[in-house]
Amino acid sequence: MFAMDVRDEEKAVGEGAAGPVVSPRGLVDLRGQDGGPVLMSYPAGAVVVVSGLPGSGKSTLLRRWSGAATVIDPRVSHVACEAVMPAWLPYAVYRPWARLRHFRRLYAEVRSGGPLLVHDCGSRSWMRRWLSWTVGRGGRELHVVLLDVGAAEALAGQEARARRAPRRVFARHRQGLGRLLETLRLHGPTAVRESVSVVLLDRVSRERLTAVEFTPPPAPHPTAGPLPGPGA
Repeated sequence: MFAMDVRDEEKAVGEGAAGPVVSPRGLVDLRGQDGGPVLMSYPAGAVVVVSGLPGSGKSTLLRRWSGAATVIDPRVSHVACEAVMPAWLPYAVYRPWARLRHFRRLYAEVRSGGPLLVHDCGSRSWMRRWLSWTVGRGGRELHVVLLDVGAAEALAGQEARARRAPRRVFARHRQGLGRLLETLRLHGPTAVRESVSVVLLDRVSRERLTAVEFTPPPAPHPTAGPLPGPGA
């Protein structure tokens, strides 16, 4: 684990009714930090990409946060396509259609301007760049939450949900995530320039993130006018 590479003024930390409120900026490494519930706070309209290996707990975390924003999960498109295909037809045959359906929904939701939670494996840097460019055109921010739970924990998660990723697919995601983590270790937040923040979680800290909020910026304080004269 490497140290939190964020200064106090870059990572606003407050205290809410349910515990700490964290508004991440830069690289925030929460791995190995246990404790009570934490509320993650992002600007209104932000897009938050939740990444990690298959089975690392992305879907569980997104379900926990789903009351605050729309969730885009490629599994939804997969299931929708599967429902209209013959049972004997392998998924690999209609995977391009499922992916096209997923990206069309993602594009539509990004353009809507509201806050968004995106389920992603994290190994596709082009996806982050595209999201950053798209949301940035509207003056919004892209953030990343990266689950680093280890291959054994992710495989156990797949067993628990009885849905296993093919070995080759899992190996590809593991390799891509490993490169990303190593780049973050060497270069800090500049490794993911397209994102305003990267929050690193392990199995313990993942359970602490019980809620997320998307808040508008505070209203500016009214400027005081001149004091009234004696005859006012």
